[in-house]
Amino acid sequence: MSQDIDALLGFAPDYDSPIPYMKRTRDYYTAIGYTTAYRWAHYLDAPFTALKKPLSQSRVAIVTTAAPYQPDKGDQGPGAKYNGSAKFYTVYSGDTAAEHDLRISHIGYDRIHTTATDNGTWFPLHALRRAAATGRIGAIAPRFHGAPTNRSHRVTIETDAPEMLARLLEDQADVAIVVPNCPVCHQTSTLTARHLEANGIPTVVMGCAKDIVEHAAAPRFLFSDFPLGNSAGKPHDVASQDLTLEYALLVLESAIGPQTTMQNPLRWSESGKWKLDYSNIDQLTPDDLATRRAEFDRQKELARPNRAVKAA
Repeated sequence: MSQDIDALLGFAPDYDSPIPYMKRTRDYYTAIGYTTAYRWAHYLDAPFTALKKPLSQSRVAIVTTAAPYQPDKGDQGPGAKYNGSAKFYTVYSGDTAAEHDLRISHIGYDRIHTTATDNGTWFPLHALRRAAATGRIGAIAPRFHGAPTNRSHRVTIETDAPEMLARLLEDQADVAIVVPNCPVCHQTSTLTARHLEANGIPTVVMGCAKDIVEHAAAPRFLFSDFPLGNSAGKPHDVASQDLTLEYALLVLESAIGPQTTMQNPLRWSESGKWKLDYSNIDQLTPDDLATRRAEFDRQKELARPNRAVKAA
């Protein structure tokens, strides 16, 4: 009967809603044996800086959580398993006039539904170049910057976000587009955006984890209901990437106050059943969970040397 009523009223299926990443992540880690629940950053309000000039006259910077490819760190290609050895723990920068091979194997993106074959889906440099060529933006900042995906709120707030601000000020960036990938990336990106806005740089987060970004109160947010790893558009689809960037620019221009969220009207696919898969313990067997616990512990050990380098 309810299905008949849904069809009559044109309702979407209940599962075709934004994925509850905080709950899924909490339930998943509990299921594999980590029973201390992670506390996600939560704010009730947000800083906000209005644009100081039109975007056609503005210098736009990219902040990304993607990592430069490291040939000596194992498989980082499409379909690669989570690769903790490829993680980075300090802010890095790159020349936006050059080409860059940035990858996402070091984080927990959606490995079922994300191809990871086109870095334009998580690093919108080419889309920004096209926007600059048409005069939609004034220029691209001379450098892009990598934000470490850090589970420590304190390290992000007290160390990484201030370093990001210093580099953007050096670049004379007028605005920043912040592009996360994994669940924790979305928190890192939101905390970074908040710090930039509090210090005079307007931002927009382009992301896929709506609950995490809004829980941490991003100043401006373009929500794309896509699998993690596709915050900047669909793979090998230039029109999708350009339109997704355009929506982000519209949020920058049109937001009249903090905590402004706009939803990208593009759909990933006709069916929303892909949303049932990510870290969903209802679809995992006890053997699956045991295997994942063992792999998680192994990846922590692989990442440990990188942490040691940062500490030194």
